[in-house]
Amino acid sequence: MKQALITALLAAGAVFTAVPDAAAQQAATVKSAAQPNAKYRVVFQVSDNDPAKWNLALNNAKNVQIDLGKENVEIEIVAYGPGLNMLKAESAVAGRVNAALDESVAVVACDNTMHNMKLTNADLIGGIGHVKAGVVQLMERQRQGWNYIRP
Repeated sequence: MKQALITALLAAGAVFTAVPDAAAQQAATVKSAAQPNAKYRVVFQVSDNDPAKWNLALNNAKNVQIDLGKENVEIEIVAYGPGLNMLKAESAVAGRVNAALDESVAVVACDNTMHNMKLTNADLIGGIGHVKAGVVQLMERQRQGWNYIRP
């Protein structure tokens, strides 16, 4: 009986000492996964046909670059649905979108929306990228660890 009690206490002690080791190992894994020199990554969703929403997204992108340093951040704006109207060459925010592209902000258009709206590349601002599906692009970016913002 005494031997069984000692064995049980030793086993319990092993469990309690294993928990901190497991926690320490997990913390070390998380720390090594966070790369100290990795860039911040943010993806913005704009699905509104509204110059104010686009200006807000473009302001947010610019502020992120200013606050974190342009060289320390990757920014992508994903446009789909009615938001694609603001990527037309004659849109109210075309100049701001061009300026963002010049500052290394990636702006991508949803090909599904382009097809449904019967738009071609010639209808859009030059330099716009493309993705097959805007919503899927947002999902993929989040899965890859990008921060998601919808202004």
